[in-house]
Amino acid sequence: MKFSCEIIINAPIDHTAAVFENPDNLKHFQDGFISKELISGTEGSEGAISKMIYKKLELKETIITNNLPAEFKALYEHKHMTNTMSVQFKALADDKTQYISEIDYTKFNGLFIKLMATLFPGMFKKQVYKWMTQFKTYTESLLD
Repeated sequence: MKFSCEIIINAPIDHTAAVFENPDNLKHFQDGFISKELISGTEGSEGAISKMIYKKLELKETIITNNLPAEFKALYEHKHMTNTMSVQFKALADDKTQYISEIDYTKFNGLFIKLMATLFPGMFKKQVYKWMTQFKTYTESLLD
């Protein structure tokens, strides 16, 4: 299952990318986020592997590409699913940035998650868009 979402952020591209890149900011726009722990590599660099801990789940993140603001791509692995996320920021004006996120779920493990993906694929997109909207609100609030 593959989909994309986009949103316009009323902030300069460099500011937007810096907010996205700082793991300390995740708690401000990803519900249930607790911590991100580096397992190997250099934080934020290609090949870095981290454990992302949320109230209800843990993910392993492997950074594939990080040349923000142009692109960030990572692999996310969970016991029930595997996906890649590619993020791009594009400057629309000095104070407007387009945020594009492409998600590709490549593996679902277990009957329940397979049923959810088949019967309710929109819920996956809805969650991504919710976090993007919360990111927009947080990013813009830092400019006030």
